[in-house]
Amino acid sequence: MPNIKSAKKRVLVTEKKTAENKAIKSALKTQIKKFLAAVAAGDKALAEQLYPTTVSAIDSAASKGIIHKNNADNKKAKLAKKLAAMAA
Repeated sequence: MPNIKSAKKRVLVTEKKTAENKAIKSALKTQIKKFLAAVAAGDKALAEQLYPTTVSAIDSAASKGIIHKNNADNKKAKLAKKLAAMAA
């Protein structure tokens, strides 16, 4: 445990930010799972409804630095491909 006041503050701030990042990442994973479940069930209407919110969640996480921009683009491409495959 740190003795210096600024180091103590850094510990508290880091814990708070870690908790926020973890919550955002968990919500992102949940949103992706909902979309994938709709695709797996063959519910095209629900999948099309969930797609924009899922992409928005991915972009939000990438802009906050929780996931890398390339990782976000990769996730969005995979989801778009699954949605397009439903239409075919």
